[in-house]
Amino acid sequence: MHGRPCVRVGLVGAGFVADIHAHAYRDAGPVEAEIVAVAAASEESAGRFARRHGIADTYGDYRRLLRRDDVDLVDVCTPNDLHERVAVAAAEHGKHVACEKPLTGCFGGSTAARPVGETRKSLMLAEALQSADRMIEAAVRAGTKLMYAENWVYCPAIDRAASSPSELGGTILEIRAEESHSGSHAVYAKSWARAGGGSLMRLAPHPIGAALYLKQCGGLWRDGRPVHPAWVTAEVGHLDRVAAFRAERTHWVADDWQDVENWSALLIGFEDGTRAAIQATDVSLGGIETPFEVRMSNGRVCCDISHSGMMRAFAPEPGVWGDAYLMEKVDHRGGWSYPSVDEHWLLGYPHEIRDFLACVAHDREPRSTAALGRQVVQVIYAAYQSAEEGRRIDLWRSDGP
Repeated sequence: MHGRPCVRVGLVGAGFVADIHAHAYRDAGPVEAEIVAVAAASEESAGRFARRHGIADTYGDYRRLLRRDDVDLVDVCTPNDLHERVAVAAAEHGKHVACEKPLTGCFGGSTAARPVGETRKSLMLAEALQSADRMIEAAVRAGTKLMYAENWVYCPAIDRAASSPSELGGTILEIRAEESHSGSHAVYAKSWARAGGGSLMRLAPHPIGAALYLKQCGGLWRDGRPVHPAWVTAEVGHLDRVAAFRAERTHWVADDWQDVENWSALLIGFEDGTRAAIQATDVSLGGIETPFEVRMSNGRVCCDISHSGMMRAFAPEPGVWGDAYLMEKVDHRGGWSYPSVDEHWLLGYPHEIRDFLACVAHDREPRSTAALGRQVVQVIYAAYQSAEEGRRIDLWRSDGP
């Protein structure tokens, strides 16, 4: 009897999402995974991560990891500004790549203002798309796969929602979705030069990616072709700069943003005339909020990505729970809470990793493609341009119908 195929993985990055991915590789399913090495910003951080996950080899320079012959797949879990650099180098070394969201962005090239966030957003849109194209073209030249790690596409709830048009025989008319919480885990997220934007760049890729994916699925089922976004209109805001907020002595939401926004809302118009409304903010207390609603011509599907509702727990004071994990971004541990039973499963991470491993092992395309990642980048930076210029931005010229 033949054993399971095995994909050898090199992780680049040792932060929050790398930790999630490392756990997901342990339960790889039909295709086995072996994390052979991890590279991080320093040998020390790589070493701490490796000891936590039982990884043999560590590097303070990702280029040394890429030179290994025993790495099949490079998993890019770095800050956003390094995605292109690592992904292109990995492809040039003949490695398949899984790149965490967002695929790429604009972080301040030769045309950038200082601070970077003040750069004209039309220039940013062009630069971000050029970056995405360089990543895709590097993989095509090398004959390797570039897979976009958008976990919402793999969420069980989204997976079920994606089958609704074919099951109900209806048309998706409107999608309403959000990701919001009280601020980022990462220090690099505070500046445009590292993150490529604020809440619109860090949080909105999830609901945007899932909305675009559902419209693709609905179009393929109905007419044999995906439905693409045609235009974007948006607003962004720096709500931490509100005078009354600044005057408060205690800030429960993050308040140390530099040149990035902490509030964003956008409308996406699709080529078939339908709409999606997306919101992403860093001013939401009480834990992460991830509603996703699909309104159809003959039905309605409401998903709550992070909240399963399977468990409730009560503590008379916050200290009762100690260091026990309840769910992401819970701000207060007293009173009633709703601990997540299996947060990573609900968020789609194990399903995402299994798909990527199967794509490498069996030479097939992933559910979440680099083309989807590019389209998400296009929508995000068109939204920034819309907010800056106060008008609707058409996407036809750069993406096509």
